[in-house]
Amino acid sequence: MNKPLASIIITNYNYGRFLPEAIDSALNQNYQPIEVIVVDDGSTDGSQQIIANYGKQIIPLLKENGGQGSAFNAGFAKSRGEVICFLDADDVLLPSAIARAVELLRDPNIVQVHWPLYAIDADGKPLEKFIPDQPLPEGDLRNVHLHGTIDSHVFSPTSGNAWSRSYLEKIFPLPDIYYCINADAYLTFLSPFFGRIKRIAEYQSLYRIHGHNGTSKRTYSWQLSQYHHHITALCESLHKHGIQVEDAFERWKGSEYEYLQRLGALEQELTPLIPPGQEYILVDMNEWGSGQLLDNCQSIPLLEKDGMYWGAPPDDAIAIKEFERLHRAGVSFIVFGWPAFWWFDYYAEFARYLRNKFRCVLDNERLVVFDLRLAA
Repeated sequence: MNKPLASIIITNYNYGRFLPEAIDSALNQNYQPIEVIVVDDGSTDGSQQIIANYGKQIIPLLKENGGQGSAFNAGFAKSRGEVICFLDADDVLLPSAIARAVELLRDPNIVQVHWPLYAIDADGKPLEKFIPDQPLPEGDLRNVHLHGTIDSHVFSPTSGNAWSRSYLEKIFPLPDIYYCINADAYLTFLSPFFGRIKRIAEYQSLYRIHGHNGTSKRTYSWQLSQYHHHITALCESLHKHGIQVEDAFERWKGSEYEYLQRLGALEQELTPLIPPGQEYILVDMNEWGSGQLLDNCQSIPLLEKDGMYWGAPPDDAIAIKEFERLHRAGVSFIVFGWPAFWWFDYYAEFARYLRNKFRCVLDNERLVVFDLRLAA
């Protein structure tokens, strides 16, 4: 039996620091034939020279910045493979990934193969967690997707999937105006309407967490509008293919949509207090995810390591020490969200320290905010 060509499409924007490792992982697959297409989405960090250094080992595709969806469209249009894998430029493929995916995708009824990813930090050190942390589903998932909510589905991010070309040809090009990020969500949610899904239980990719992933610089109000666009795009695509999804918009919104509405409303409360460009500590026990409450203001978790949440402090002394370190580094506010209000009782010494030293400028059932520029 002839072995099908597999296309690994790497999409990159200013990830030059990680790009060589991603390209090398694509080139070092224990499966042939493959083609490696590297789409640079208008990088300004030297990525294009890195791409040029690989010469004819890869197929370069340089374009103006347009976001992940436009990079997906450009890469897929250039590809020739019967099996397609999109790889984020900050992630890594294990050598066995494509071989295992190709074997499963030989079944013409299979449109998607997915697998978990193992998390690493910016330097490639293991973080001892898997993305996602729940078992991936498989089989005929059409009714599950049709009757569930958008946020009820377990799926792998971009680098944890391989696709049949026959499926992608039905849904491409993506409506890239809606997908400057999270383009993989469009592919993942639509796939059960076109065929069956298979999973590989063992992780086949490394997912790099480094403080600049995906939505980490986007506000929750922006994510809410993106969520709305996402559901609209899904409905339009299914309607185009004659798949009826009555009342799908309201049914698919789910609890995530309501939660984003609640978080987006906090922006209105904080905007008058925290000027643009200010860094602030956000204490929310990481329950609010990786988005931002405010545009042009960077939140920093407590505790943090390399910009990532590192758990609650073991005691008051550590809480105060880490707070003072961040304060010396220039943060101007500390914001407590309702998931962390228990801190004021459990870390009573730290709470007294803040109230005695800095002015509390907001205290309600949602937020407590201290302005570190003002004395108590």
